Amino acid sequence: MASIHEQLIEKLRKLLRGRQFAPGAKFLTEREVAERFETSRPTANKALSSLVSTGLLEFRQGSGTFVRESVLDYDLQHLVSFTEKAKAAGKTPATQVLTFQKMPAPAAVAQSLKVPLGEPLLYLERVRLADGQPVIYERRHVVARFCTGMTKTDAKGSLYACWTTKCRLTISGADESIRAVNASKPQATALGIAPNTACLLVIATGFLEGGTPLWYEETLYRSDVYEFRNQLGGVSGPKPAQGRIR
Repeated sequence: MASIHEQLIEKLRKLLRGRQFAPGAKFLTEREVAERFETSRPTANKALSSLVSTGLLEFRQGSGTFVRESVLDYDLQHLVSFTEKAKAAGKTPATQVLTFQKMPAPAAVAQSLKVPLGEPLLYLERVRLADGQPVIYERRHVVARFCTGMTKTDAKGSLYACWTTKCRLTISGADESIRAVNASKPQATALGIAPNTACLLVIATGFLEGGTPLWYEETLYRSDVYEFRNQLGGVSGPKPAQGRIR
């Protein structure tokens, strides 16, 4: 069961998704949150601080807390639907499905998904838009046998919603690597930017409960409209690097 603090954060996120507060508008104060949701002021403060750290709110010294404008943030700690993230930022999400087809698993992808070479996969190529502006270019391979009822129409919305509701799958998380790249000409065309524009590339393998791989993706984010944020703990000793050095 979620803690009182986590429940309050979700309630505040719901307020933002419901567009009761426009981007740039002043948000509820600590006292207003505590009174509205019948909780303590320390809990209200902690919830507001959490939303500031994840980029949904912005604290301005001497003025209060405001809804963030323009920039979309990428949560490095949780899998969050682009659809929900865009709505929370006060933007209208949309998806262009460029490709939706079944194909045999190529060698590199089969290795990441731990499936036999030639295993049937669903291949999706999509552009995600916020208020009509292309912001994400995505190429994703999904193990087809786990998503037998998935259609191209499903690919126009949140994949997480489709997988967890229609396909009744439980997603446990993903392993990601992130690096800066320059957009190729095809990528730039899809995103409506100039070739060689700096972008952020996320390469990820997502897993079902129990650690079974479900998808492999290469997703390009426009760096002028996306911000990657994380909240770090205290100082710890160095640890050996994991995986390949690039």
